[in-house]
Amino acid sequence: MILKYIEGVRDKYPKSSTFLCGYEAGCLGYSLYHELKNHNVDCKILAPTTMAITNNRRVKTDKRDAGNIARCLALKTYSEVYVPSAEDNAIKDFIRMRDDHMKMLKSTKQQILAFTLRNGFKFEEGKTYWTLKHMSWLRTLKIDGVFKETLDEYLVTYEQLLDRIERLDQRIEELALGEKYNENVKMLNCFIGIKTHTSLSFLAEIGDFNRFAKAGNFSSFLGLTTW
Repeated sequence: MILKYIEGVRDKYPKSSTFLCGYEAGCLGYSLYHELKNHNVDCKILAPTTMAITNNRRVKTDKRDAGNIARCLALKTYSEVYVPSAEDNAIKDFIRMRDDHMKMLKSTKQQILAFTLRNGFKFEEGKTYWTLKHMSWLRTLKIDGVFKETLDEYLVTYEQLLDRIERLDQRIEELALGEKYNENVKMLNCFIGIKTHTSLSFLAEIGDFNRFAKAGNFSSFLGLTTW
């Protein structure tokens, strides 16, 4: 319906019609933005907290809200929401996939520990699990038959996940060297406790840190409250 209306106006005023669409950030996400952009229609997503209030009566209707958005666009009394690029979205999905493997690894570890305790085995040769000593202990447990097969399958899964996560982490390091992220990743890595995985996650999720004037604005975006 939007595109049909726009085309109708363009047909009527072919030389003097320029369109700028906008909507408040919310449940629509970026889907409408991308659809309009794909049809060569300029679109802005407005951050609701930055929009000038022109409706003092606090009456909310679609017509009043649309009028308020139009005035904000015309007077530029708003801040635009950053729209992730295709590269940002691809990296976010890759990192999420890697993190899913970490969850699977954690679950596999819990299953192995539960299996050994359930069958009367307790590791007493150290205080830390998943060390070389602990892994050696697991592989030399005196169990036979299907019990042995079960533990072996758990250990194979554990080792496969470890290898896969190591490979995925290496790929994340390579992605962080890309022209768009490299410099900012290096700067974020200067903070204690922040490594490449966290830095790249931040950059892909946040996009443009310059849109936050102060640290407090960034905290509000994250949903954090300072005391």
